[in-house]
Amino acid sequence: MRILHTMLRVGNLDHSIDFYTNVLGMRLLRRSDYPTGRFTLAFVGYQEESEGAVIELTHNWDTNKYDLGDGYGHIALLVPDAASACDLVRQKGGKVTREAGPMKHGSTVIAFVEDPDGYKIEFIERKTA
Repeated sequence: MRILHTMLRVGNLDHSIDFYTNVLGMRLLRRSDYPTGRFTLAFVGYQEESEGAVIELTHNWDTNKYDLGDGYGHIALLVPDAASACDLVRQKGGKVTREAGPMKHGSTVIAFVEDPDGYKIEFIERKTA
């Protein structure tokens, strides 16, 4: 078994695709409209779905905003330099909600950014040799 994808419901699909592709550097892997169900699915990721987990962005045509709820945590991305990743997000118009620095009660460097719907994305820094 393996993880295939994480699904997020989004209010504005074009804004979300722009954030995940242009701000975070993922690729739009596929997009399908389902007119009879009034929804669109878009899959984004850094690699093909056959090679790793991706994110499914679900846009229900009649809903433009969702409550995130208190059970959702975040999506984590491995980065070589969390501060540089935050700078790049800011340069591209994204929102940094926690600057790069050591995690509370630990030494791993992390940072958090937010997508257009308010979903948190954590950058976890791991230097490459």
